[in-house]
Amino acid sequence: MILVTGATGNVGGEVARALASAGAGVRALVRNGESERLPAGVEAVAGDLNDPATFAAAVNRATGLFLLPGFDRTAELLAEAAVAGVERVVLLSGPSAGSGDLNNAVTRSMVESETLARACGLEWTILRPSGFMSNTLEWVAQLAAGDVVRAPFARAPIASIDPADIGAVAALALLADGHRERVHRLTGPEALLPADRLRILAEVLGRDLRFEAQADDEARAELSHTMPPEYVEAYFDFYVTGSLDDSQVNTTVEDLTGRPARTFEQWAAAHAEAFARN
Repeated sequence: MILVTGATGNVGGEVARALASAGAGVRALVRNGESERLPAGVEAVAGDLNDPATFAAAVNRATGLFLLPGFDRTAELLAEAAVAGVERVVLLSGPSAGSGDLNNAVTRSMVESETLARACGLEWTILRPSGFMSNTLEWVAQLAAGDVVRAPFARAPIASIDPADIGAVAALALLADGHRERVHRLTGPEALLPADRLRILAEVLGRDLRFEAQADDEARAELSHTMPPEYVEAYFDFYVTGSLDDSQVNTTVEDLTGRPARTFEQWAAAHAEAFARN
């Protein structure tokens, strides 16, 4: 049995699907009302990553754990997992963790989670994927309203990755040997600007779409509505100041899974329905 945190999200959901497809028992830690969003074949257990009282039931009889980063109670969950006999943990992190820059709030969160995973006593594997192709779903509302997308960080190319590829690698690390104390840097097959992604999406949807770069002050104000100020500044540090180069492409997905990383065009085709006009 593998416990997957975040199984109702874009990445955790793909991890759960990959594990279930491989024939593994999969359990998801979910809050009330979330179980209907789980992939088929996944067992739900009520709980919350911020509520240690729910951890014992979640890890009971589990042999592996897929863990999201950045939660205040990560140490307690890992300790409970060790007591329950969990053998392996795969932690989702990010490429900026390699810099060790604790002045950046996002990097600091990743580094702290990685430190806990390395010290927990379980066999650990850390995944540092590039930006997710699924972040493009942030454009759904704009594309439902018209043919123009306004987005920040227009000059920052990202070798974005399909969450399904993250899920495939996570499943391997949880089910197969050879990943102990490994850090896997995962990327997609090409670095794309936001305008490049919109152009490809337009071709897939058969629509004439136009990209407009969002001014930095407008982007900062908009992002401040959805995330803490220190996280807003962290992303500006990454993509405006340029402290993070997320454009580098590698072949790790293919090396580990035996097939090339999926392209953005493939991702867009698979999720075209999400962008359909109502």
